[in-house]
Amino acid sequence: MIDIATQLKTVYREVRKRQGAGGESGETVSILLRRRYTATIDDVWDAVTEPERLARWFSPVSGDLHSGGKFQVEGNADGEILRCEPPQLLQVTWGAENSTVELRLASDENDDTVIELEHTVPIEIAGSGAGALYVGPGWDVSLLGLDRYVRGEAEGDPAEWENSADVQRFSQHSVSAWARAAEGSGTATTDEIDQARKVALAQFAPDLTT
Repeated sequence: MIDIATQLKTVYREVRKRQGAGGESGETVSILLRRRYTATIDDVWDAVTEPERLARWFSPVSGDLHSGGKFQVEGNADGEILRCEPPQLLQVTWGAENSTVELRLASDENDDTVIELEHTVPIEIAGSGAGALYVGPGWDVSLLGLDRYVRGEAEGDPAEWENSADVQRFSQHSVSAWARAAEGSGTATTDEIDQARKVALAQFAPDLTT
């Protein structure tokens, strides 16, 4: 059973809305998650970049896995590897050229690893900061799955685990956590957040949503 209250508190969540910088035009919306893992940075980097290990906690990943190469996550997004700087930085496109995911890893004073995951899309895709509810809960589950894996607790098919009632209950609370983050960011109206909450619950907790 997932200790939902503890796991929710483990992750820092933030919703950001920015104007284009450095000559770029248009607004972007991004979500930021930060979580600590009781494993060394080399072990965590290996777990998030090696296909054999990714398949044990995330999903099978195929392709040309180096900077400039393209990849495909089974049943999910494809993309291009924009930057790969072991063991600290991985930046990829995710499903579209203007949708980017960046993983930043750092060691802390206890030799544990802190991961920051930032997913950024144009405002045209997100709609508003409420768009965080469409992707944030999914990344919450992925980072939870990584924690189970580095602790040696992940067994069986990760897809079955992600679809379990236990994870769907966690996702219900994750949706609420992202709704609070969007509200606190001032990047979405109450109506936008309420509508996004309904869509997100149907997406991430379908068996528990009526």
